[in-house]
Order: sequence, then structure tokens, then C-alpha cells
Amino acid sequence: LRFSCRLWGGLVQPGGSLRVSCVASGSIFSIHDMAWHSQAPGKERELVALTTSAGRADYADSVKGRFTISRDNARNTPYLQMNNLKPEDTAIYYCKAEITTSQSLGAVTGYRTDDYWGRGTQVTVSS
Repeated sequence: LRFSCRLWGGLVQPGGSLRVSCVASGSIFSIHDMAWHSQAPGKERELVALTTSAGRADYADSVKGRFTISRDNARNTPYLQMNNLKPEDTAIYYCKAEITTSQSLGAVTGYRTDDYWGRGTQVTVSS
């Protein structure tokens, strides 16, 4: 399974917008929770937004009303839309997906569920 992320415009002025997405490909049986985390310089990684397979979405207080998490299950793609960006949003953003994969060995098919982390993408908000 491959899990890669792409940033659409990593440098933006305060008040601007950015969009980040990731794509999972391979022997995917199902995708469960998807989440975006951020890690600012000198700080620990923090949960920014979470979406479940049932469609529930939760956000950190600092981004409520500004960020939107969504998912395209048909394309195995989570999205994070970031609007009205602030300098304090500057961080490396990581996507995490809980994915069940399948492996066939003859007549036997096995399943396992793991967390997959995409490579971090830099978001810089500066005037």
C-alpha cells in the first residue's frame, strides 16, 4: 500500500487559503478514520481535524470555522481545506489514515488494520 500527500500552495499570506490532500493506493479493503495533524517548530504533533467512516468530523478549537476536513472514499483521498490562515497555523501537516488491507495466499485471504502516515507537507503563513 502506498500513501502519499500533496500540498497545493505551501506559502500564503495571512487570510489566505490552502488545500492539502493525500491518496492511498494498493490492496485496500476499507478505510476507517482519517485525520490531519500539525507540528509547529519546537512543538509536539497535534490533532487538527478528524473524520470517521460514518461521516463525523471534529476539529481542534484553534481551527474551528476555518478548516474543513472531507474525504472521497471512491478515490481513497482525504482533504483538508484551510481558510483564513493565521501565522500560528505555520507547521508541518501530516495525514493519518486507518486502513484495512487484504493479502491473498492461494485460497486464504488475510486482513489487517494499520495506521498509515503520509509524509509531512510544510505550510507557511507569513506576511
